Amino acid sequence: MANFVYIACSLDGFIAKPDGNLDWLNTIPNDNNDDYGYSQFIERIDGIIMGKNTFEAVVGFPEWPYTKPVFVVSNSLKSIPEEVKGKAEIVHGDIRKIIEDLKRRGIKNIYVDGGKTIQFFLKEDLIDEMIITTVSKIIGDGIPLLGRIGIEKTFKVKKIERLNEYLVKTYYRREEI
Repeated sequence: MANFVYIACSLDGFIAKPDGNLDWLNTIPNDNNDDYGYSQFIERIDGIIMGKNTFEAVVGFPEWPYTKPVFVVSNSLKSIPEEVKGKAEIVHGDIRKIIEDLKRRGIKNIYVDGGKTIQFFLKEDLIDEMIITTVSKIIGDGIPLLGRIGIEKTFKVKKIERLNEYLVKTYYRREEI
């Protein structure tokens, strides 16, 4: 049972442009259409937690990208769009209670997605493992992966993979003290 982050980040620490756009990721050559381990990662996940902003961005994709249930943490989102009903649900309240409820429902390994949600989970000491792919591109401004979250936390580097000449994937595991 663990909470995971799996995300790409620019060299200057951003996960998206200021408007949430991810098009900068598509500028990196990928002739083999490789998913760089995403499918393998998602196989061990039972569910995905994300915030409203990430959810609204994903709903705008041409196709729904998830085969696992999605839980949207939001106090302001009132309903799930018709096209993703049954694939996503809104959850709100104390995050620890939400996680306990999900675990009772069999959602034990959780993929935490989206900048603000990741930051919140880190502040609450709820991230067990982070897999961060650094893209060798500077985008200049945007939504930071971490920003100024106001905590100090140590993660051990478990593994580093050079995926190609533009991508390095680093596996971090929380340090138990």
